[in-house]
Amino acid sequence: MRRIELLRQRTMVGLLWAAVVAVAALSEVPGTARAQIFVTKQGGNTIGKYDVNTGATISAALVTGVSSPWGIAVSGSTLFVASTSQGTIGEYDAVTGAAINAALISGLDQVKGVAVSGSNLFVAYGANNGTGKIGEFTTTGATVNASLVTGLEYPVFIAVSGSNLYVADYGFGRISEYTTAGATVNASLVSGFVSGPWGIAVSGGNLFATDESNGGSVGEFNATTGAAINRQFVTGLGDTNGIAVFGGNLFVANGLGGTIGEYDASTGATVSAALVSGLTNLPQGIAVVPEPRSLMLAVLGFGGFAAWGWRRARHVARNYSISTLAGIRSVTTRLPRVGT
Repeated sequence: MRRIELLRQRTMVGLLWAAVVAVAALSEVPGTARAQIFVTKQGGNTIGKYDVNTGATISAALVTGVSSPWGIAVSGSTLFVASTSQGTIGEYDAVTGAAINAALISGLDQVKGVAVSGSNLFVAYGANNGTGKIGEFTTTGATVNASLVTGLEYPVFIAVSGSNLYVADYGFGRISEYTTAGATVNASLVSGFVSGPWGIAVSGGNLFATDESNGGSVGEFNATTGAAINRQFVTGLGDTNGIAVFGGNLFVANGLGGTIGEYDASTGATVSAALVSGLTNLPQGIAVVPEPRSLMLAVLGFGGFAAWGWRRARHVARNYSISTLAGIRSVTTRLPRVGT
């Protein structure tokens, strides 16, 4: 019995150690420890990749040959990029930049924004005179509904949160809200922009939008009611374009300064006004996501934890038999002797 108890204790220690490894792996995912910034450079026809902590260049031209890239969305290790000039959504490897399918979706006039949710892509395209649309497609390029939402006036960037879509309808100077099924929630959720909203991002119950007016600013709004929390949440940014939220911070593409700025999403305080600089080719769309291998590390950590526990349980069950006969307990073992 003493041997069984010792082995049981050692098994528990091993399980706890495996759990620590798994938790440590998972802890990298939601924070900024191994996150990356992807930026579309409209004037340079490229997508760059940068370190979220230092702003250091990982690859200034990770993807090349994309004519007038605008919106960008990331799912796992895959990039989805809107090419305005080509009227396409292209698919690229987020690690190597290699094209998987440069024309995954085609025939999209004036395509600007793209957002991914599960296995679906939501795409903003079309121009003025009420021809703007939101289309829904699968991540394999199949059309679900090319006219999920219609009647928009120059839609630019788009964000998805849960079952809701938020659209920067630049021509109408408003942010509109729809369900992912295409139903209108509030066509004028947020209005009153001087030069129209551009980039948008949602975090929890807050909606952030960039506005070129008043020297370039980021406004903060209630994502449910549209009420302004602070229209001048971040100011003095110049030509504000795309915006992303990650790890409690806002990341804003500044076309005039050629920078990516980082700001506290709770207070608007500047973390780094030029986290990434030298982007002379008009930074437009932006996405900030964990490094793909960080996600894999978490999966491997939990997978190893589960596999180790299963093998250990089978080992104990195979090598021990405990039976009781006439009040006498016998223990049989084929394992080597365990020291005390």
